Amino acid sequence: MPEQNIFQPDSKLSRSSYISSIQQYEELYKLSIDHPEKFWNNVVKQFHWETPHADSKSFMSYNFDISKGPISIKWMEGASTNICYNLLDRNIKNGHGDKIAFYWEGNHPEDYTRFTYRKLLEEVCRFANVLKMHGVNKGDRVAIYMPMIMETPIAMLACSRIGAIHSIVFAGFSSDSLAERMKDCKAKVLITSDGAWRGEKLLHLKQICDHALEKAQELGHHVETCIVVKHIHRVTAPKPELIEDFSVEMRDDRDFWWNDEMEEAEPSCYPEWTSAEDPLFMLYTSGSTGKPKGVLHTTGGYLLYSSTTFKLVFDYKPGDVYWCTADIGWITGHTYVVYGPLANAATSVMFEGTPFYPDNDRFWQVIDKYKVTQFYTAPTAIRSLMTFGDEPALKHNLDSLKILGSVGEPINPEAWLWYYKIIGKEKCSIVDTFWQTETGGHVITPLPGCTPMKPGSASFPFFGVKPMLLDEGGKEIQGEGEGYLVFSQPWPGMMRTVYNDHKRFEQTYFSKFPGYYCTGDGAKRDKDGYLWITGRIDDMLNVSGHLMSTAEVEAVLTEHSRVSEAAVVSRPHPVKGECLYCFITPNQNEPFDKQLIDELKVLVRERIGPFAQPDAIQHAPGLPKTRSGKIMRRILRKVAVNDRDVGDISTLADENIVEILFNNRPSK
Repeated sequence: MPEQNIFQPDSKLSRSSYISSIQQYEELYKLSIDHPEKFWNNVVKQFHWETPHADSKSFMSYNFDISKGPISIKWMEGASTNICYNLLDRNIKNGHGDKIAFYWEGNHPEDYTRFTYRKLLEEVCRFANVLKMHGVNKGDRVAIYMPMIMETPIAMLACSRIGAIHSIVFAGFSSDSLAERMKDCKAKVLITSDGAWRGEKLLHLKQICDHALEKAQELGHHVETCIVVKHIHRVTAPKPELIEDFSVEMRDDRDFWWNDEMEEAEPSCYPEWTSAEDPLFMLYTSGSTGKPKGVLHTTGGYLLYSSTTFKLVFDYKPGDVYWCTADIGWITGHTYVVYGPLANAATSVMFEGTPFYPDNDRFWQVIDKYKVTQFYTAPTAIRSLMTFGDEPALKHNLDSLKILGSVGEPINPEAWLWYYKIIGKEKCSIVDTFWQTETGGHVITPLPGCTPMKPGSASFPFFGVKPMLLDEGGKEIQGEGEGYLVFSQPWPGMMRTVYNDHKRFEQTYFSKFPGYYCTGDGAKRDKDGYLWITGRIDDMLNVSGHLMSTAEVEAVLTEHSRVSEAAVVSRPHPVKGECLYCFITPNQNEPFDKQLIDELKVLVRERIGPFAQPDAIQHAPGLPKTRSGKIMRRILRKVAVNDRDVGDISTLADENIVEILFNNRPSK
């Protein structure tokens, strides 16, 4: 995609946007970098603080330079608040009690409900009292292993109401993974459901939790209580025969039914006032080596950042209906399904299902049903839906849409254009957001009313975020160039530490370039100052002295009309040092043949250069992805060199794909 292809925001959208011009963005951005207290105080005033921050010295303090002492990030130290109070009680006092907080759309189209802010507060208070009855106090950790049901945000907010720290594990991880995380955070309580439907697949969640509780015990940690939601029998079963013999084992001294506990609980609970720097939640990210890292976020700064990024990046206005398809088990679900929207008194759709059940138009059907105005999903989902053509989307009315979001990985230009033209009818701004679990919220992103869009570019930094590009030696790259993406000062929502392992926090993020937070991602800056995320640094290739990113090659490969998805890794080469090994998933009903291979090689030669021509192009009926949709490239690198020692594959959505890929390797 040539960089000169620039798409201007729709003029009607610009006129009504919070940030309506690049000039306004630049002025506010300069203020946020040069005078962060002045910029963020405008946000602070919107929320309730039981104790305000005392003075300008306490507003922000930090040390990013490991050579000058321990890494430290603090915002509004000494202030106190309660995030649940700000998300619910404050909004009700402001007249939003009867406003819909969530439209819940179940796995089956016949299952749906709605929660007002007042109803949500009552349920949160009840469950906060349930937690207190089970001995949960301020600072205790509560593990949550749940599907996308309303009890999930209720449990999160109940924890925050009493000052407990929630640790959500995506309900798709193995029992081993859940056990390891519960042990690491020393969880006192586990909250789960009996099971869940994922399309036509029945997931036995309580069974997985039983195994995890046993394994945690073997690892030396005893979880005292498990609270279980009855979900399977209250919703429509896609395959009724699967639940005829469905049952769960409940242990008398440990397991309790959610509904039974809630019957006795009072619908009011006074909030626990917590310091701005008190922990709010931890979320584990899988390290490429070693045990998962418990990324810790704190209360005050996360409230400011999640609320501000949500409001400005999605340009949310009263009356809008917003939908983020992410699972709450990931950071996107934390920040942009729960905390950010509720902080803005937003009305959101919360979705339990898949894009493909009962038909491949489910996303578009839901947008039509609720008249969604902002839609936020992953490039993986967009590319998958593209393979079914335009017709499933065109048979629904998508005219309510104003803003389309992308999250999780750089979106390739072809998917961007399909999203823009077919879903957005060329009138919606696309916010291609770059951020991480560690950043807490968007750090590089277009703003819908002001940023001219380049397909595939994350564009410019959000307010308070100061990105820089460094070379291998730590020297700043000015102007056009490509290097390590780092940040030189903190923003309110960034992580504060790795839970119980501050040394690992310092080593992972601050040791490579003292004075900078290192994202581990590469980026390039073009002549117009736009930032393009090139992927993890270990996804960079050096072919005959030419540095390129796998994302760059993948974007070219997916331009081919017969290609649905592509993944590229490096393979050692005796002459070039490294060469390109490409995995290609053709569109549905398209053959993988020599003609396609030859055309792809020509395409790469033409678009990038002869040095970039792939040495191997392999048929991949599917790619090894985690349940959140991220491609596990370390497995692809193993396939490329025919090394079957692939390590742990328990986090894959489909473990069988690994063997298929090894069997599909080209004969030469």
